[in-house]
Amino acid sequence: MGFSGFTGPMWSRPEGDGWAYGVLADERHANGHGIVHGGMLVTLLDNTLGLTVWNATGQRPSVTMQLNTHFLAAAHPGEFLEARGEILRVAKSVVFVRGTLSVGDRAVAAADGIWKVLAPRPRTG
Repeated sequence: MGFSGFTGPMWSRPEGDGWAYGVLADERHANGHGIVHGGMLVTLLDNTLGLTVWNATGQRPSVTMQLNTHFLAAAHPGEFLEARGEILRVAKSVVFVRGTLSVGDRAVAAADGIWKVLAPRPRTG
């Protein structure tokens, strides 16, 4: 299950050249003020941008090097959070990406970051 089991299940669908990802927020995702915790919003953006990099690099493993997040509006339990990513540039071993998180037409958060593309693991056996 891992960490993602606490933040999902994550929904996905193909959309144009990329994908859209989402999560139905519930009470588990709320902070003490009754709104979706910023950590949940960042987690969804991190997962979305990572999957965007995964698809853009031919499914090569990568890790987040830097993630800048801007919180724009509150989200509430019961709302469906949708995230989309966009590749800005692919270099030899890093990928620059950005994305948005929304509830319907309401922008909730935006992020940009850098992902490090990892060398393939050597095969054993």
